[in-house]
Formats: sequence, structure tokens, C-alpha cells
Amino acid sequence: MKPTKRLILILGDQLDLQGAALRSFDSKTDRVVMIESIPEAKYVWSHKAKIALFLSAMRHFAQSLKELNYPLTYIEASALSIVDTLKEQLIQQKITHLICIEPGEWRLKQQIEELAKDLSLTLEMRDDDHFYCSQQEFTEWVADKKELRLEYFYRLMRKRHNILVDSTGNPEGGQWNFDQDNRKPYSKKGPGIIDAPVLFGPDPLTQEVIEFVNTTYSNHPGSLDHFRWPVTRTEALEALDYFIEYRLRNFGVFQDAMWTDTPFGWHSILSSSLNLKLLNPREVVDAVLRAWKTYSLDLSTVEGFIRQILGWREFVRGMYYLDMPKMAQDNYYDHQRSLPQWYWSGQTNMACMNDAIGQTLQYGYAHHIQRLMVTGNFALLAEILPSEVCDWYLAIYVDAIEWVELPNTAGMALFANGGRFTSKPYIASGAYIKRMSNYCDSCQYKPDIRFGEKACPMTTLYWNFLIKHRAQFESSPRTKLMTANLKRISDADQQSIVKHAEYLLTHLNDL
Repeated sequence: MKPTKRLILILGDQLDLQGAALRSFDSKTDRVVMIESIPEAKYVWSHKAKIALFLSAMRHFAQSLKELNYPLTYIEASALSIVDTLKEQLIQQKITHLICIEPGEWRLKQQIEELAKDLSLTLEMRDDDHFYCSQQEFTEWVADKKELRLEYFYRLMRKRHNILVDSTGNPEGGQWNFDQDNRKPYSKKGPGIIDAPVLFGPDPLTQEVIEFVNTTYSNHPGSLDHFRWPVTRTEALEALDYFIEYRLRNFGVFQDAMWTDTPFGWHSILSSSLNLKLLNPREVVDAVLRAWKTYSLDLSTVEGFIRQILGWREFVRGMYYLDMPKMAQDNYYDHQRSLPQWYWSGQTNMACMNDAIGQTLQYGYAHHIQRLMVTGNFALLAEILPSEVCDWYLAIYVDAIEWVELPNTAGMALFANGGRFTSKPYIASGAYIKRMSNYCDSCQYKPDIRFGEKACPMTTLYWNFLIKHRAQFESSPRTKLMTANLKRISDADQQSIVKHAEYLLTHLNDL
């Protein structure tokens, strides 16, 4: 048997047989390595469902490699980090050439590069082709920009890839963005019958993983009682087809809506499959475009969905690699408070937080408005240390990989980078929660009361935030109207708001 010439590292979020890592693979001299690392799931206190999803998807992918006769070293439950385990393999097999796809985490990318340097290896770190825009293309786009905004990048992507544009390069429907059509709440009677997403019962291999996670990570947050995520490409494709057929039609108009015990709404639930690379964003976008024509879907729904993938997903990845490691350290408002303990349990009297966190502990999932305008909004208003909030988001959601989680949390939800790629802090009072959900109906707090025992903490902290940062808000046309509303509140009431907010901020764990 000829000695291994090249070792191909495939990470847990790179599960694509057609991916760049396996390109030009020579089964006679090359070998694949996949590594499960116990410490990796403890780097942040990861949700059991997130750990199980990664491990099950990895083990199913390893099965596929074996069936295709790829030479494979699969290391289960290593007590070492990914990089230290990899180092052992490189030394044992006397490897001089390491191939991998660029990791979705800056920390790991740096560690692999340092390892290659220490061992004098040839490192071939290939671009991740699961994106429309390469890092080089994004860097070139940024070069001459004074302001970095999604809208202009999104328009470029639409034109460059000929998506929802006519023969002259103008947008279908005469406008680039139909966001104003996609922000409706459910009826006051509720969402009615929602076609549930397709769910996948654990097969024997996944059941083994579930038992392993429950034993090895017994003290980690979350439950595996509801684990039904796609763990193979076949399942991911089935989930995509089901969404297109039954759920896409109502996604757009209700994508921001929230309702008690309605964890998935009309959302696609495809982000974990996209981020594990079980699905390619191109096939998802193509499927949506075909459905638009086949079923005569509303352009606003189609555009709204495509903007999340072709626009925002690509944009935040570009920003992540552009701004790391500074992005992880940014703290524009110098917030220093600790994350309330109930973020890990959901045991709070605030009905909106109780529901959003409760479903997250059950499933490892909440949709983008629950993340941005409920858990994220509160964290910003409550002056929580950004790094603690970011660690929570990275730990608690099954689809959270740092390249997508950190820009969304630090940059968008927390404004920790001072508006590097957003034009304003995304904050709202309890009135927004009431308008977009039924959470307030069962809550002991009242969204229209600004201070006092019955006041909604979100409302009190919202007005306190505006009072504290009035100068910043008044300096921008995008936020000036928010502080204008302070003129309708008497000085005495503003003082009462500040006083009550000070109490709340020092008793966050009691809310």
C-alpha cells in the first residue's frame, strides 16, 4: 500500500461530497480525516440538540464516504481539541500536505494555519464554494465603500447572478426590496392552521448519538426529546421540497410574526442544513425561483426569502472575515452586565422571553425576529456584555456557526460595533412585541406601562435606553423620530423611568 500523500480534513459543517475538499481526490494516495472533539462542544456550553445534530450529520456523512470507498480515518469522541487531534494524525501518518476548506470560525482557521507552520506542512486551505460571493470578491466590493450596507451588496448579487432581474438588469416588479409587505402579524384569532415542517424521526445511528450526548453532556442545556432535524443530504432535500410545496406561500407575509407555542411558523427551517452544507444555497434559490413561476407566488414572498440567502447570509459572512478578530471584542456602549441566568432556563415572568427561550431549549431553534427583537433586543436594552450574549447564541441554536452567528448578534442585535454595517440599533418597547405576537396577553407585565411594578421591563428599559443615548439617536435621521417621542413624556415621568430601570438593571435575574 502506498503511503498517504495528502490528508483531507473535513469539518462538521462541511458535509458535501461535491465540496472543494474532495476535489481532485486520489483514493490511492489521499486520505480523509474527520474528528469529533468533546472539548469543542464545551468551548461554549452547547445545547444538546446542536451537539447531536453535528455528530449525527458527521457520522452519516462518514457512512457515505465509506460506501463510496473513500479511505477514511474517523475519530469519535476525542478528548483533545480538533487541532490537537489533527496534529496527532499528521505526525503519526507523516503527512506533509494538508487540505481543508476554510473553517467557518476564525479561531479554528488561525489554529490550523499555525499548526501547519509549526509542522512545516504544505497547507492548502480552499475557498468554501457554498457561497455566491468569495471573500476576495467581498473584499474588492468593500474597498471603495464609505458605508457598508446590505442593500447595495444585495443589488450587486442580484445583477451578478441574474436573479430576479429582467433583461435590462432592473429588478423584477420594479423595486429591489418588498420588505414592507413582509411584516404582518397573525390575525388576533391566531395563525390558523400552519402546515408543519417535515420532521425526521431518529434512525438507529442518530439514536446512538442521542444516547451518547445525553450521557457525555448531561449537564448541558436543552433537550433531545424533540430532536427531528435533517442529518443527511437526502433528508435535507426532502425538507427543502416540503417547504417549497407547502410552506413557502405564506412565509413572506408572516415572516416576522410570533405566537405562543408556534415555534416554526411558516419559516423554512433549512438554515441548519445550509450551514452544515447538506444543501447548497444555489439549489435552494433555484427551487424558490421555480416555485414562483409554477405556483404564481407573490413576488414579495419570493424576494423576501431570496434576500435572506443571496443578500444577508452572504453579507454577514463577508463582514465576519473582514472584521475578525475585532468583531468579537467590540463593545460600543461598554455594556458590562452579566447574562441573566434565566437565558439558560427560560424561567422568567416575561412571557415573550419565556416562550422564545423555552422553545429554543426544546428545539435549539427560534426564528429571526425572536432572536433579534426578543432575546437580542432585551440583551441590548439590559446592557449585557456582548461577548456573553454572543456565546449564548453560539451555544444555544443548532444552526449557529460563528461566521453567521457573530455578525448577527454583535453587529445587528447588539450594535456592539457602533453601526459598522447597520444604520441604527434595533431596539423596541413592549408595544412592538404586542403588535407582532400574542405574548403580552398572558404576561403579568403590561407593555403600555412605562414604569412601576406592572410595567413591561422591555418598555421601561427601552425608554431608559433612549434617554441615556438621546444625543446619538437625535444625530441620525433614521432614529430621530424615536427620541422625538420623549417630548411627550414629562420630566417627572422620565425620572421615574430611569429610577425604575436602575432597579431592573440590578435585579435582572429576578424578572
